[in-house]
Amino acid sequence: ILPMAEPGPQEANGKQEVPRKSLNTYTWQEIQRHNQQADQWLVINRKVYDVTDWAGRHPGGRRILTHYAGEDATDVFRAVHLELDVVQLYLKPLLIGELAPGEPSQERHKNSQLVKDFQELRKTVEAMNMFDANLVFFFLHLAQILILEVLAWLTLYQFGSGWRVTIFITFLLIISQAQSGFLQHDAGHLSIFKKSKWNHLLHKFLMCHLKGLSGNWWNYRHFQHHVKTNIYPKDPDINMGPLFLLGDLQPVKYGKKKIKYIDYKKQHLYFYMGESARVFISCFPSLFPTMPRHNYHKVAPLVRSLCAKHGLQYVNKPMLTAFGDIVRALKKSAALWKDAYYET
Repeated sequence: ILPMAEPGPQEANGKQEVPRKSLNTYTWQEIQRHNQQADQWLVINRKVYDVTDWAGRHPGGRRILTHYAGEDATDVFRAVHLELDVVQLYLKPLLIGELAPGEPSQERHKNSQLVKDFQELRKTVEAMNMFDANLVFFFLHLAQILILEVLAWLTLYQFGSGWRVTIFITFLLIISQAQSGFLQHDAGHLSIFKKSKWNHLLHKFLMCHLKGLSGNWWNYRHFQHHVKTNIYPKDPDINMGPLFLLGDLQPVKYGKKKIKYIDYKKQHLYFYMGESARVFISCFPSLFPTMPRHNYHKVAPLVRSLCAKHGLQYVNKPMLTAFGDIVRALKKSAALWKDAYYET
């Protein structure tokens, strides 16, 4: 009879521990090679994910993942998703490894201390409940919009379409449509309800039924705007070539390629005539996309302190001064285009 083997420490406790499967490790140099539409890796919380085949099913659109291919997406991932426990389920089958122990948590060219301080700032505002919406605030805005819309139609029905009535109705609809724009932006940012589904439903009601625009189109563009704010050409909100050239890169590119949809030399003048001017004067939150706007003023001092600590410019100026800055920036971009366009 063979003697029985001594039970191991794990078996003696009645449990057998399954050894943890070790993950492959990668350097940033390896990860950054996978930055094409047909080959996309990204990093979230030091974990490496291959999203190449899944990108087409991403609810926010394929292009957002393409914008972050080969990069760290930790902060933007946290910023734009409400229900993290649900989203994590999608990440599990995409996991292929993690950053090597000696690698920083973000790309080497980034300011690691600034990233760390911003992440601490987010924890602080979360602890302050700054992401909790005041539903009464948003309900009153919705009620105001609906009352003005109904009043406009009742006025038209009751008094006809004379010029005085038309002016009065126009006044009502200008206010309601402007407020609808703000409120659909809140819903599109998922900043009203805790569940994404309810935000999307309200957004589609406001955008599709009150404003007559596509909610899906708006989301497709606006999500890109906030994950790569003011970065050309990834931010579609600043890629307005047929009408305006913005910044320093786009004007030179268009000039060298001899692209001239319109006389860009005068863009600082016809800026005032275009409805697109709204794009320039709108201040869309990019630090905390899902934060309700009634809390912005509460977190502003914290953001100002973070900027001061790291020597970043915190700009706060009157609207007319900002308009002047816009005109000067457009004039400068037009001059860059002109020099490149007529360069022989």
